[in-house]
Amino acid sequence: MRRNFVITSTLLLGASLALSIYLSMYWYVLVGLVLLLTIMGYVDMFQKKHAIRRIYPVVGRLRYVMEELRPKMYQYFIESDIDGRPFNRLDRSSVYQRAKNVRDTIPFGTQLDLYAEGYEWMCHSVAPKAFDTLNHDPRVMIGNKDCKQPYSASILNISAMSFGSLSSNAIEALNGGAKIGNFAHNTGEGGLSDYHLKHGGDIIWQIGTGYFGCRDEEGNFNPELFAEKSKTPSVKMIELKLSQGAKPGHGGILPASKNTEEIARIRHIKPHTLVASPPFHSAFDTPLEMIQFIKKLRDLSGGKPVGFKLCIGHKSEFIAICKAMIHLDIYPDYIAVDGGEGGTGAAPPEFSNYVGAPLIDGLDFVHNILTGLDIRKHIKIIASGKVSSAFHVARAMALGADSCYQARAMMMAVGCIQALLCNTNTCPTGVATQDPKLTVGLDVKDKKTRVAEYHSKMVKNYVELLGASGLDVTKNLTRSHIYRRVSLNEMITYEELFPSIEPGSMLEESGIPLKYKLDFINADMESWGIKFHKLQ
Repeated sequence: MRRNFVITSTLLLGASLALSIYLSMYWYVLVGLVLLLTIMGYVDMFQKKHAIRRIYPVVGRLRYVMEELRPKMYQYFIESDIDGRPFNRLDRSSVYQRAKNVRDTIPFGTQLDLYAEGYEWMCHSVAPKAFDTLNHDPRVMIGNKDCKQPYSASILNISAMSFGSLSSNAIEALNGGAKIGNFAHNTGEGGLSDYHLKHGGDIIWQIGTGYFGCRDEEGNFNPELFAEKSKTPSVKMIELKLSQGAKPGHGGILPASKNTEEIARIRHIKPHTLVASPPFHSAFDTPLEMIQFIKKLRDLSGGKPVGFKLCIGHKSEFIAICKAMIHLDIYPDYIAVDGGEGGTGAAPPEFSNYVGAPLIDGLDFVHNILTGLDIRKHIKIIASGKVSSAFHVARAMALGADSCYQARAMMMAVGCIQALLCNTNTCPTGVATQDPKLTVGLDVKDKKTRVAEYHSKMVKNYVELLGASGLDVTKNLTRSHIYRRVSLNEMITYEELFPSIEPGSMLEESGIPLKYKLDFINADMESWGIKFHKLQ
């Protein structure tokens, strides 16, 4: 190929030059084009980094063009409505339609394979409840015995997405939508920015391992700074982030291209550098110290609800946290359970693909342990992890959640098109970028209305599902209302798949189910990790 290129380029260059000299000067345009391609070809032949370009001069560059075009071509022209990942076209379209307040019904029946293993559905009743008789804005009160400022939360709220990961316009649109719709907006671990506060929407301030916005120069937690910011009226709850589903055990990543002077000021970090949050907290070293730290956060904030977020990993570590709660008689006001299917702007593929329990499994486990230890009454549960439809909300509620978070669906309501460029600072819709040439396209006034509309439609559809099941309140929604197909001719309920636990049944060793016994044995509230004890 290299030899053929040298011969072909030389002949073309000579022929075009001859045409320019003997026929018309307009042929010099062709000379310039051939010369440019010839130079590119020789550069390809002499560079040593890319074998394909070195072997196939100029032509080899088409590989990179096709790689760039492939995701777009596949999404728009090849994949079916139900094949896309992470979200298929049906799910994306329903978000866009609800956000734009246009028709969101579908014609001609479902496109899903109802006989495929894993298909799930919800029971309906022959005596459904009329929608106009139901509560159109179901809410949950978060705050236990030690909380002085309980918060009435919507059943659906905006999940953790930091300013830095998202643009200032996207943050404003989300918070403005939260204000209009009367629901909460989680800041993510990137700190409390002016854009989170500008529109007055309710805020859940997340504190991660980097303590951004409340850290000293060494990166340690700064109680004075936290106390000052946490008492901001818009801040309704505090969330301590232990891990997130998309990259559990791995700290957050902010590329240097996104770390502007403004973001650095908000986070109290050095600008224009890659910022990798530590994978662990420096403010505590044991489950006991963690629960005491939660009390400290509650006290410093003036008694606001404080919870923690995690993706389930070693089950014994969560049980150790629960043991520490009981020992100290201190309980978080809520626990946010994230699933391994959750999203992120940037993560190593091994972490996103292979680390952390999926939401359904983690949610079942957390609810069971809290119930079995008879401390569920103190703690609300928020579910997070690819919640994109009212059915997903209902399924989470049936498993034990009191409320849900949404991240990527809310991004789509703002305008995200799933371009999968979140980690490059080149998001074409201005959502996940800090490039002002791109963020200018995201109109806050328009998009905040879309966020509010989407939230309203989602809650409406959830309430309609409740009514269709003959229920009027969420507390009556059980695991028996959700079915899953496990084979062509066998369906089981979630109650059969994830059996419920009796309150207080795990307070005695004899009441601990066999599948949890080893986890209880390995649970140590004075240290993290497991000791690999064996069942006797």
